[in-house]
Amino acid sequence: QVQLVESGGGLVQAGGSLRLSCAASGRTFSSHNMGWFRQAPGKEREFVAAISWNGGSTYYADSVKGRFTISRTNAKNTVYLQMNSLKPEDTAVYYCARHLKGQLEAGIPQDFGSWGQGTQVTVSS
Repeated sequence: QVQLVESGGGLVQAGGSLRLSCAASGRTFSSHNMGWFRQAPGKEREFVAAISWNGGSTYYADSVKGRFTISRTNAKNTVYLQMNSLKPEDTAVYYCARHLKGQLEAGIPQDFGSWGQGTQVTVSS
């Protein structure tokens, strides 16, 4: 069973940067595709980015393309989300999750599991 713990969230001004980390327990992390999602108050959880098990393929929501970068270091059982040029609309709780089924690039929350507890990102204008 993979357990995920997110960190790195915080308060930042618009235009600033943050780097989120998702640390995974378990010996099978390197065989899993992973994803980042976010959920703002009163809104549904939405796809942000995903990465294949070996880092060879990455996918992004249109709203973050060109600003966010997903990466992973399997030796450290960690996946990252580098967020640049942050906007107030990026404010949300950010979650990482393990891809279980379906097409990774579809970014459907129901296709993911082992959700972490989330980390809050707040972008002030």
